[in-house]
Amino acid sequence: MHIEAGFGPAMESEIFRSMFAERKRVFVDLLRWDIPVIGGCYEIDQFDNERAVYIVIAGKDGCHLASARLLPTTVPHILDSVFPELCEGAAPTGRHILEITRFCLSRDLRARERLEARNQLISALVDYALAHQVASFTGVAEWPWFQQILGFGWDCRPFGLPTPADGRGLVALQIDIDGHTRDQLRAAGIYRPLGLSDLSAAA
Repeated sequence: MHIEAGFGPAMESEIFRSMFAERKRVFVDLLRWDIPVIGGCYEIDQFDNERAVYIVIAGKDGCHLASARLLPTTVPHILDSVFPELCEGAAPTGRHILEITRFCLSRDLRARERLEARNQLISALVDYALAHQVASFTGVAEWPWFQQILGFGWDCRPFGLPTPADGRGLVALQIDIDGHTRDQLRAAGIYRPLGLSDLSAAA
């Protein structure tokens, strides 16, 4: 597991550059999202800045398997800036609330490998939250992905009904993290311990 705080330091590392490249392969090439591409190979938007925290799960050979970006909610972020209409009321914000964005699995993985990489990334996000006093994650998910998220066993709830956006049914969601979350993920067969010592790189 690799963690980096800030877009500048992330771009200095090959593993994180591979994350931006994989984001382009997944979100632009595969899903056809209308989002910026830098240099023809990196998907980078206005939220890739000094406040972003990146978590990457890499293979033994150093290749990107899965990744996510965490954004503080005390400054403009995707839910409040791009999709405020998804919330019935104001989007929750605060020092102990982070937004999960760009949850990305490598297109090169087989089905079983994708499942394991997904579980490792979810576990890393929870371990990061517990290590850094993060009480909740927020996010935006397409309806099929939201249904999967609900099945992970943790405390997750929507903010409103799915809203069409570019032909996709989008849902705003909140995931609460506490001392029971790891056990909830274990019960669902999701949790993969990665070690808290790996999570101290970015506060």
